[in-house]
Amino acid sequence: MTSKPALIVIREKDNVATATRDVRAGEQLSFAIAGRQSTLTAQQDVRFLHKVALRDIAPGERIYKYGAVIGEATRPIAAGEHVHVHNIRSLWGQAKG
Repeated sequence: MTSKPALIVIREKDNVATATRDVRAGEQLSFAIAGRQSTLTAQQDVRFLHKVALRDIAPGERIYKYGAVIGEATRPIAAGEHVHVHNIRSLWGQAKG
């Protein structure tokens, strides 16, 4: 039996994933992008359904979730870091692409 991935990624261009359960800092998290399996280490505790950076994200860079722009980084965000209102500015419904 295979275990359910800790993170879900919907579109290949997404740079954040959604936690499918609560995760703890230091935990190895599995996910798949376009059929390719990957892992990363959680940098903080992340609650169920919150976002995790899949790679390093620069300040001002657009945040993609489910293939849509949902915000932009307000500071550097490291891979595995919790992505939420403390490090992004919402663009939900404002931006295309």
